[in-house]
Amino acid sequence: MRQPRLSSVVERRLLVNYRVAPDAAARLLPGPLRPQLVRGHAVAGICLLRVGSVRPTWAPAVLGLRSENAAYRIAVEWDGPDGVESGVYIPRRDTASRITAWAGGRVFPGEHGLADFDVHETPDRTCIALATRDGHTLNVTVEPADELRGSDLFADLAEASRFFQDGAKGFSATPSGRSLHGVQLHTDAWHVELVQVRTAASSFFDDPDRFPPGSATLDSALVMRNVPADWRPLAAMAVKAGAQLAG
Repeated sequence: MRQPRLSSVVERRLLVNYRVAPDAAARLLPGPLRPQLVRGHAVAGICLLRVGSVRPTWAPAVLGLRSENAAYRIAVEWDGPDGVESGVYIPRRDTASRITAWAGGRVFPGEHGLADFDVHETPDRTCIALATRDGHTLNVTVEPADELRGSDLFADLAEASRFFQDGAKGFSATPSGRSLHGVQLHTDAWHVELVQVRTAASSFFDDPDRFPPGSATLDSALVMRNVPADWRPLAAMAVKAGAQLAG
């Protein structure tokens, strides 16, 4: 079943970014995807998304859903018909919404696991923790920042913003393992702000089997708030024969 185009309001989209050794990132990708490199590093991260008014574009906003979600992302590129294209591969999605978990891969892009979220937000601090039913945990605290500090990926906010705006296409595995589902985030009101990470712990990035010691380093973080956005389905991408899908 083809997924519908969805309208929504991105109430909060927190991007916590890691610089990753290219070979570690490549091991997690199915062909034909390869890591997109920035200053010699692969780029990966966590998207902590609270989205509201999610509904098919033809439906009134009052019928929309609201949920907390997490997606683990790796910036990728691939050879398209008109040249090299870029986006992200999403090996894992989690949600607090049973409806989203049921609809993932049907109405919403990608399969979603269920998680319990604990969120505390003030103007001066955002704290998000989650625990999934299969044992993954995450705990992130960020505060507003007036400049980008300590990043080896991006020189400033403008450069970071362009990178993530250009990587709006996301692909994730399907149950068959033979293709990838795709969706593209579209908004005419793109705007992100800097935040400083105070604490970040993730069993996904802290797993030494997935990321050997020293291969994934916290780099930077951005946040988007209260932005209207559409989610547009993309044509499925075939997985290369013999390629392994990351779990």
